[in-house]
Amino acid sequence: PSEHYQLYVPESAQVGSAVGKIKANDADTGSNADMKYTIINGDGAGVFSISTDKETREGILSLKKPLNYEKKKSYTLNIEGANTHLDFRFSHLGPFKDVTMLKVIVGDVDEPPLFTMPSYVMEVYENAKIGTPVGTVTAHDPDAANSLVRYFIDHNTEEDRYFTIDASTGTIKTAKIFDREETPWYNITVAASEIDNPELVSHVPVGVRILDVNDNPPELARDYDVVVCENSKPGQVIQTITATDKDNSANGARFHFSLDEGLSLNPNFTLRNNEDNTASILTRRRRYSRTTQDTYYLPVLISDGGVPPLSSSSTLTIRVCACERDGRVRTCHAEAFLSSAGLSTGALIAILLCIVILLAIVVLFITLRRSKKEPLIISEEDVRENVVTYDDEGGGEEDTEAFDITALRNPSAAEELKYRRDVRPEVKPLSRHHPSSSLDSIDVQEFLNQR
Repeated sequence: PSEHYQLYVPESAQVGSAVGKIKANDADTGSNADMKYTIINGDGAGVFSISTDKETREGILSLKKPLNYEKKKSYTLNIEGANTHLDFRFSHLGPFKDVTMLKVIVGDVDEPPLFTMPSYVMEVYENAKIGTPVGTVTAHDPDAANSLVRYFIDHNTEEDRYFTIDASTGTIKTAKIFDREETPWYNITVAASEIDNPELVSHVPVGVRILDVNDNPPELARDYDVVVCENSKPGQVIQTITATDKDNSANGARFHFSLDEGLSLNPNFTLRNNEDNTASILTRRRRYSRTTQDTYYLPVLISDGGVPPLSSSSTLTIRVCACERDGRVRTCHAEAFLSSAGLSTGALIAILLCIVILLAIVVLFITLRRSKKEPLIISEEDVRENVVTYDDEGGGEEDTEAFDITALRNPSAAEELKYRRDVRPEVKPLSRHHPSSSLDSIDVQEFLNQR
């Protein structure tokens, strides 16, 4: 080959790509002209590699590591080309190889800004005011021109709008107030570009961790259904309670339970703090009665171990129930109060029977009274079948005028009635009345027929 080669390679060349070719001249043909290329020394032996194209018998130079014009502008390679098929009959004519020097010139390329870190992690406390600094990213122009850099946030997601960035300094600040219990972590992307060439942009991921502040008081883990048996003994544990806190373990994992100190000493129940984030409710006296009081309310104060500590008050509802000897609940309903007052089941049945008998007597009495008011049934052979019956009540003078009863009276009695001056006549005599001359000569049957 010729003594010197020179090759230009831009610094933007990709690792693994072919950056140049070299070929040694050989007067032989066929297999005797086969060639193999190797890099024997030089400062670029670790940056470049060379391979042989069997068809064209050329040496293909490839890039093993990225180039940086700002760090090293050129490399010198010593490349050897040797025949692969040797004939010992002509070994005295050798050697059948040659060495040449290849100088690689690195070309300067305008590159985008380069961040000082491949990624950033920042922290900020929840409830921080808007405009609180979170952290700073830094990028610079890798080119010799060292152009100024401008920063901005890629608003690809809604999370990006929770922060702002200073275009000149790269300082990130909060744009909203954060709640760690709602969202504990945010991921944003910060971009940097050169002022001289805004199209050259590089990006870096930034994670923002929201630090916890003790801003949530503890509360009971669930709604407890607390039951105390009527036959309970003093010091008996009837319920174990626990609490939860929305803050993390550093701000409230240690809970303290106590009865509300604002109230007087509870004579019925007491509370024991178990020092393991739980507490036990214990009885203070012997026996409870549902007839006296069936429900108790126990205020419990819970505080956490945060700084500053927070506390809350919760009220436990304790029901009094009848239990078996082994502690199993038999009933808690109010209908059991009758039996507890001394009335047995047999007594209750006797009372109900008496009530039913009294109701039957009342119904029978009413039925008999109604049956007496009903009219008697008249038989078809009854001689009174022609008597007019009606169900109208008497109406005084109006009733006497309804039927002229004087027509049925004895004629002599009727004449006697006319001459009584101490009684006012009630019925006027009919105009067609013809009195008979004598009482003895009157035929009653004929008289009735005439009337």
